[in-house]
Amino acid sequence: MGIPSYERRCAEIINQTELLVTALDDADLGVQVPSTPDWSLNQLLRHVGHAHRWADSMLRDRLPEIDFSRNGAQLLSSYVGESTSVLIPWLREGAASLAEVLREVDPDEMIAPLGGHPGPRVWSRRMTHETVIHRWDACDALGVPFSLDPEIAQDTLREWTGLALPYAFSRWPSETAALVGSGTVHLHATDTEAEFVIDLTGPLPVVSEGHAKADVALRGPVVDLVLAVYRRRSLEGLEVFGDADLLSLMVERVRF
Repeated sequence: MGIPSYERRCAEIINQTELLVTALDDADLGVQVPSTPDWSLNQLLRHVGHAHRWADSMLRDRLPEIDFSRNGAQLLSSYVGESTSVLIPWLREGAASLAEVLREVDPDEMIAPLGGHPGPRVWSRRMTHETVIHRWDACDALGVPFSLDPEIAQDTLREWTGLALPYAFSRWPSETAALVGSGTVHLHATDTEAEFVIDLTGPLPVVSEGHAKADVALRGPVVDLVLAVYRRRSLEGLEVFGDADLLSLMVERVRF
């Protein structure tokens, strides 16, 4: 299965947001979100919408670098007691605006670049999967079903290996120090063509796609692999072959 196109990701930001708001029918936004226990559902939704607006703002102003001061996605304490009638239109508006500016700019322009990569491409992908994961959080909090298109799911897993993993090593070196020189991990989706080998034997993780023998392999449906590495579900029920302690350590120490 191929990598989703830039246009598909632009459209998916809107689609994933629409799937998110569809799950909010008659929802109590005051419930706590088990996977993000510091936030109510109200605050989780504001987090998603502010993340969209942060990327939108940087792209519209064609910033030469990321401006973290514009990111209001963590400033959530004031959002209490809001209604879906307020939040749903606000979420839709933010997703549509972000998709619009992504389509207007050159995908390869160095606007708000991340890791040396053109910002429009990075943010189209980051905001797609930011919305995917937090849609799961909302569905889990409300006890409603969650499903994800396999092409998007394998790209969520790919982004975790390519962005979340190295980010954790650079952002929290003390937490990831135990992984340096530890071994190799193979993530193997059983329901779509998605396999990733993570080499942790050097100072920084090196990721390759494809099948290879590793110290430990984790096999299961691609959505379950996504939820496992994002610490949204336990490893129980998935197939683990080899060094289970290494796998558990990686999942424990890598956060995003």
